Amino acid sequence: MGKVVMYSSVSVDGFIADENDQPGPLFDWLSSGDVPLDESGVVKVSQTSYDYTRPYWDQIGVTIAGRHVFDMTDGWDGKPPGGIDHVVVVTHRPQPEGWDPKAPFHFVDGVEAAVAKAQELAGDRVVEVAAGDVGGQVLAAGLVDEVRMDVVPVVFGSGKRYFGSVDAQHLLEDPDVVIQGNRVLHLSYRVRR
Repeated sequence: MGKVVMYSSVSVDGFIADENDQPGPLFDWLSSGDVPLDESGVVKVSQTSYDYTRPYWDQIGVTIAGRHVFDMTDGWDGKPPGGIDHVVVVTHRPQPEGWDPKAPFHFVDGVEAAVAKAQELAGDRVVEVAAGDVGGQVLAAGLVDEVRMDVVPVVFGSGKRYFGSVDAQHLLEDPDVVIQGNRVLHLSYRVRR
């Protein structure tokens, strides 16, 4: 069974979006270099960021996201982002009316059920959990193995928190990855059990 990784780009003060639910400059690092990160050639990063990010992206089998993110992205038009095989959407509502049942999206009620479904689909590949409210719930449930952050040099002051509404202490190990890219600091922590 693959590990469960909570991941997002984040401001230095811990936000994944501003008060208007916009990422602002959080993804600027994805256009700050000259090395294409994917086949589209649109996303270009520094060689250092490529060497860290590409191998991780290649390990992801399933992404777990909340219904809010799904709705904001219009369900990625039925195609999982970044070449990922499946998306598990945590929601209390049914799939959207007219949704293509063949699209590799799975609508699940509750984070425990979402992680179980994602691990079933991912096999030994990584289950990535989007940071924010759903990610915080998965962390609080004790189901996250690793926390990865791409810390961007911006202060939002308020907005959508990386760990959502987590209200209890959770210890992480010392960072096992600290890599400086262009306009980003890549960090990875194992969750202490």
